[in-house]
Amino acid sequence: MNDHKPPDAKAVRKALQALREQVLAATEQGAEAARPVELDQQRMGRLSRMDALQGHEMARAAERRRETEIRKIDAALARLDSDEYGWCVRCGEEIAAERLRLDPAVPVCIDCAKGGSGT
Repeated sequence: MNDHKPPDAKAVRKALQALREQVLAATEQGAEAARPVELDQQRMGRLSRMDALQGHEMARAAERRRETEIRKIDAALARLDSDEYGWCVRCGEEIAAERLRLDPAVPVCIDCAKGGSGT
């Protein structure tokens, strides 16, 4: 398993780092929306407060998804450093190149992603 090398490790690293930067930029943009909502009943009506709370919860959910994506990217970079990139973390089989091209941080092969045993 340790003798496997991606076709172009530099290109993979560059793609993962660019993806990470995009997610971090989106996190910075979403930080304002994730701030706690001020519920001043004198300044806004009930429906406006409900809309603000809903928007806040949606922003927090997006923030959690971005945090998960950063962890996924960091894990892919760690696999790249340990020469384990491109191998499924569940079954140990090689992940299809097209799957890695579409999502360079993907940790599992298509069989495992579908819930199969992968073996």
